[in-house]
Amino acid sequence: MDKYGLIGFPLGHSFSISYFNQKFQDEGIDAVYENFEIPTIDALPEVLDSNPNLRGLNVTIPYKEKVIPFLDSVSPEARAIGAVNVIRVTHQGNEIKLKGYNSDVIGFTQSIEPMLDKKWHKKALILGTGGASKAIDYGLRNLGLETVFVSRYERPGTIQYPTITPEVVKEYNVIVNCTPLGMYPKTEECPALPYEAMDQHTILYDLIYNPDETLFMKRGAQYGAQTKNGLEMLLLQAFASWEFWHEK
Repeated sequence: MDKYGLIGFPLGHSFSISYFNQKFQDEGIDAVYENFEIPTIDALPEVLDSNPNLRGLNVTIPYKEKVIPFLDSVSPEARAIGAVNVIRVTHQGNEIKLKGYNSDVIGFTQSIEPMLDKKWHKKALILGTGGASKAIDYGLRNLGLETVFVSRYERPGTIQYPTITPEVVKEYNVIVNCTPLGMYPKTEECPALPYEAMDQHTILYDLIYNPDETLFMKRGAQYGAQTKNGLEMLLLQAFASWEFWHEK
């Protein structure tokens, strides 16, 4: 039986395990998906050695960047982003070959593209600077938008929340939340932004999918902003993972 899985730490409720095991059941695929909660990325070889039937992995925080040195090859897109969240595992004789991909960028661009209007949406704020935010940046720039990263800390190439004025929100009217702010159970939190400056041309996209509507989305919607959570992106990412694992 083929095996697929997720590496990360910590792994609480994971979307991937329920999605893929349901898919295998529904489509009569003789495979299983497991969570591999590893406290350090150095435990990856052990996971591979003890699961000889492993065909593919998803990678979540904090290993999307740390996993790259362990890979034999990386797709051009994942290399440009600097983060990997899908690994294809192939066995060549006694050798295991690992190839890294990034499905975050595919899931995100396919999900946000229908919301964008070239006339109105030219600049975007990316909240957060983690592994996912790099894929979001790559995707937005591929769609023709200018991007700026927002961080709580003074970091090169970022702006900080106190500098985001109503004028900035009018100009950078696509805002993507790549931070965990507002995620269950801390649903009463949201990024500190001038929400009152938003209108029907504002797009608020939240990578969080639990709860369905975060406070970030709710506060923007009060002023007419278009909002979307991360569930569709996750589904599209999962489709892309499956494609990468079975590339001819």
